[in-house]
Amino acid sequence: MTLKPGPLNLITDVAGLRVGNAADERVKSGVTVVLCDTPATAAVQVLGGAPGTRETDLLEAHNTVETVNAVVLSGGSAFGLDAASGVQAALRERGVGFAMRDQIIPIVPAAILFDLLNGGDKDWGRYPPYRELGFDAVQAAGHTFAIGSAGAGTGALIAGLKGGLGSASTVLPNGVTVGALVAVNPTGSVTVGRSRNFWAAPFELNREFGGLGYPSPMPADAARVFKKYEEENSAVANTTIAVIATDAVLSKAAAKRLAISAHDGFTRAIWPVHTPFDGDLVFGLATGASGISVGQAEIVDFYAAATSTMARAIARGVHAATAAAGDIMPVWKARR
Repeated sequence: MTLKPGPLNLITDVAGLRVGNAADERVKSGVTVVLCDTPATAAVQVLGGAPGTRETDLLEAHNTVETVNAVVLSGGSAFGLDAASGVQAALRERGVGFAMRDQIIPIVPAAILFDLLNGGDKDWGRYPPYRELGFDAVQAAGHTFAIGSAGAGTGALIAGLKGGLGSASTVLPNGVTVGALVAVNPTGSVTVGRSRNFWAAPFELNREFGGLGYPSPMPADAARVFKKYEEENSAVANTTIAVIATDAVLSKAAAKRLAISAHDGFTRAIWPVHTPFDGDLVFGLATGASGISVGQAEIVDFYAAATSTMARAIARGVHAATAAAGDIMPVWKARR
């Protein structure tokens, strides 16, 4: 099967989605929101041992709410959960949400990553900035958006490098599009040892993260576990959070299977991953905008595309990261 990216190679190639970023460069942190033009079927899968979330219980298949209006990815550790309140406020002003008589309740699940030890000034006073950043991210939402050091990826770090916000898309032969969005901030590394080569190399399309392939021969440190920080008490300063989306028609249970498959993209792009110190999480979204239901003959390719698209998005986020004043780690482009 020949795969190709969508025209933007972003999650917004999935019809019915827009993405907005907002960041505070002094704090070195930010927020990314995925807006659903119409409520989208949603699910979640958490495989990391240290998640930080809001409104994820409602996404389980046995619970009542089937669809969401937006999904938020934020920096700031537990402080970043405030971002969903800002997104809710912006959507409520627009009359977007679940209607209960004369009340509108925007359904906005959220997840956060830890970026409090990245060199930014976290002396923000009484209240952290994330509620306002969430509100601003909604105002900025569109079909094009920045990746790398933007939004929820602004202050992200990986082992030895800056992380970032990544995105990618895949158009399948049956016309279905799969898109991924990810804030890359894991315990582990996305490159093979200390090389410039990405673990996600086999899935790369059109040299989207450098076209380097795998190193040959493999470096002696390929299987080594590198630490993000040297301090023993900083192992919790991690987490990769993501959204995998499609314009196919899916049930809530199938959207969860989509999220599970996208976690396999984590394993193909990050070493190690899903540790007790990561809050690794993937939201699954299905807009249904294509009107296409995935048939039995296509289902393996469909879920495999979720894996490969997520792996590519992870590499793209790190590849696109840019340097800023006060950084405590270099960007991938500086590695030689």
